[in-house]
Amino acid sequence: MNIYDFNVLAQNGEEVSLRKFEGKVLLVVNTATKCGFTPQYDALEKMYEELKDQGFEILDFPCNQFFRQAPGTDEEINTFCTLKFNTKFTRFKKIEVKGGNADPLYKWLITQNEKGKPQSIKWNFTKFLINRKGEVVARFAPTDKPEGFANRVKEELLK
Repeated sequence: MNIYDFNVLAQNGEEVSLRKFEGKVLLVVNTATKCGFTPQYDALEKMYEELKDQGFEILDFPCNQFFRQAPGTDEEINTFCTLKFNTKFTRFKKIEVKGGNADPLYKWLITQNEKGKPQSIKWNFTKFLINRKGEVVARFAPTDKPEGFANRVKEELLK
């Protein structure tokens, strides 16, 4: 199983196969617009602009599970991110990333580690680096700034 086996919902509610991103290096992020880590959108957009032509994509999944820091509709979240941070990477419908109602993608992502045991999402801006084969190759904590792992992303793009 890999990330391409999953379907997610676009902001408009249409189902999207992640197979559409096959062969690209992906960074999957659960985000929030009213979080202390929200300014990471600037660095994420910078990384996306620098690397998108090399086959890099960021998949943004807003989540309101952590102290309701992603309020508003999907459209309001998208407008905020576009106007405040000029983001151009792909943003999906708001989801849950932990608990019984967690999106199936996230239920899978949290098991992708050396122990194979679920490692739950503790906060907004947890990031998963996916290689061109659709496999999780790294996980970055909310406190890990994009500038700090940019070289790891670039290494993956060279493979």
